[in-house]
Amino acid sequence: MARKRIVVFTGAGISAESGLRTFRDSDGLWEEYRIEDVATPAAWHRDPAKVLHFYDRRREQVLAAVPNAAHSAIAALEERFTVDVVTQNIDDLHERAGSSSVMHLHGEILKARSTADPTLITRINGPSLRSGDRCPLGSQLRPHIVWFGEEVPLIPDAAALIAQADRLLIVGTSLQVYPAAGLVHYAQRHCDVVLVDPNQVDGLRPGVRHIKRTASEGVPLLAAEWMNDRP
Repeated sequence: MARKRIVVFTGAGISAESGLRTFRDSDGLWEEYRIEDVATPAAWHRDPAKVLHFYDRRREQVLAAVPNAAHSAIAALEERFTVDVVTQNIDDLHERAGSSSVMHLHGEILKARSTADPTLITRINGPSLRSGDRCPLGSQLRPHIVWFGEEVPLIPDAAALIAQADRLLIVGTSLQVYPAAGLVHYAQRHCDVVLVDPNQVDGLRPGVRHIKRTASEGVPLLAAEWMNDRP
């Protein structure tokens, strides 16, 4: 019998429980920085040193963080199901928890890419990406992040994955950041959709099961339920 396919769509809320501050919370990173100053192509051209410093701080936080119970429960689902993670997060907590298929829609904080050829991507050794760090073509490396105003190139691939899902688990996202938020609409009619979020989330399609718990509480409970399902 073919394995059922689970697609897990995650946002900042799952990483917040590992101590990574989110952008949209009242104590989030944007309280200290303006988006226009650190997370746009214009900011990079205007003051690359400031942008590099901002992402160095974020990288330090990611390297110090550890996966939580929600990350671990998602990884454990691979024992029985085909599991793909589609995440808006730029940290590597899903990978460190053991998930083997992770698609980062908005890039990866631990990687850098060439400013001359965006397909030249390299892993950053340590917490810092410095001015003068260059790709093999000789151009400055920039954070491998999709900035505001840039296209999200993996959206079609993520939509195709979600369209194949038997179950779609949505965790830690307000479903307010587009185009990523629109991905949930690619789930087919037969797909069971479950949202784990302690807050009210508007705009969900009829029939979505909403577990009003935090990620680290709700995801392990749901994963245990699914693992105990009869084939």
